[in-house]
Amino acid sequence: MSNRLEVHGLSKAFHGVQALRDVGFSLQAGEVLALIGENGAGKSTLIRILSGAHAPDAGEVLLDGRPAAISGPAGAEALGIATVYQELSLFPELTVTENLLFNRYPGRGRIDWRGARREAAALLAELGLTVSPDQRVRELSVADKQMIEIAKALRRDARVLILDEPTAVLGGADVDRLLALVHDLTRRGVSVIFVSHRLEEVFGLADRYVVLKDGELTGEGAIAETTHDELVSKMVGRDFVRGSREPGAEIGEPVLQVEGLSRPGVLSDISFSVRAGEVLGIAGLRGAGRTELARAIFGADPHTGTVRLHGEPVRITDPLQAIKAGIGLVPEERKTQGLVVGQSCATNISLVSLLKRGRRTVRPAADHAVARRYIEKLRIKTPGPLAPVGTLSGGNQQKVVLAKWLEAGVDLLILDEPTRGIDIGAKQEIYTLIRQLCAQGLAIVVISSELPEVLALSDRILVMHHGEVTAELPGGTATEEEIMSHAVGGR
Repeated sequence: MSNRLEVHGLSKAFHGVQALRDVGFSLQAGEVLALIGENGAGKSTLIRILSGAHAPDAGEVLLDGRPAAISGPAGAEALGIATVYQELSLFPELTVTENLLFNRYPGRGRIDWRGARREAAALLAELGLTVSPDQRVRELSVADKQMIEIAKALRRDARVLILDEPTAVLGGADVDRLLALVHDLTRRGVSVIFVSHRLEEVFGLADRYVVLKDGELTGEGAIAETTHDELVSKMVGRDFVRGSREPGAEIGEPVLQVEGLSRPGVLSDISFSVRAGEVLGIAGLRGAGRTELARAIFGADPHTGTVRLHGEPVRITDPLQAIKAGIGLVPEERKTQGLVVGQSCATNISLVSLLKRGRRTVRPAADHAVARRYIEKLRIKTPGPLAPVGTLSGGNQQKVVLAKWLEAGVDLLILDEPTRGIDIGAKQEIYTLIRQLCAQGLAIVVISSELPEVLALSDRILVMHHGEVTAELPGGTATEEEIMSHAVGGR
């Protein structure tokens, strides 16, 4: 099989900081190459060079054996290199047809709209997409928008397709649809560079891999000849340690007891408990009601049923009451619901404790000292307490959210998708932190769509389906197959 793309000695520096150093690899026709590494490893810089957004300081790119001078994004597109970024580039108010054929409509002088619609419908059918050519993009699901981005790239005769974290915000069924589409594209000879933090997808999709760390290539090879732990070690530069209970840690008395919690059309008669020093995992497919359960316990949504904290019935009707009762929630959407991204690390870390204790004034010196303590304790990579939290990586932002609740002194911490969009190294640190908090007696609920994560962290696992609990499984012996069986409604 011939090489579709070859990269030789690519280097790039920004303001004296080396982002890429002498990186080289090849991509064959019809192959999926996984590009993996921690945040800051150089993946984005490499993608931007290949897509024409940055020019390399040194190095060469060959396409089908010929030197490729990539002069800007339009030049990359003309060469047959297309990139689908996490932040989609579709026009939400335009139709699917208008997005697919934008700037390349059929017709001479006047747009042939009937022909355009036929062409769009044929392309959608070819890719097995069921959306209407006349539908406005804003009405589509995130998964369908991703598919339209890929279809747009193929309509422009892409030979190399770069997918940057395409599944980061997708649920299980949508992930399967997208990965099936990628498989279909490779059968047609399209070469794919697949960027993902989800190693289970890498092993299920990719033929080969390249690993970047600190801008340098630290590993490459066939996926079939490596293991999950070997890849992680190459990414983080240290051995991979799975989540495990801290030595000597004990599970105590119930902190939270829920009985008959219901919300019409969303949750039905849910009962469970979580003890001090325990991680309770909650698994299920999208729409199962996991996030809705967390919001109900936190007082964000109305519900019926009984909630007890430390054995005493409590009525929590809003998040402030939950905070004062000792309940913390790390939400699924950390940027919009868990952080004030325009404010500093210090402000974000002190915000909840200020609310809980009824403090009316900000004490900058004290808040900065608190922030410095958590920056050191949680190894938050930031220039300092005054750095805007929006400038931090996803993993470090999540650590700031966790620091906020630790400073507030909660007894129960609910973590909804705690490692979504976070690189492998930061995941390990958060897993370790969760176990350390358990050892200190905190009760923790972990909601996650990643079954390996649920299995690695949980002492017990609740499985939900359509707003109901369908199973409670022991964390130590449960399997992915067993969880999935109950997640689709099996008993």
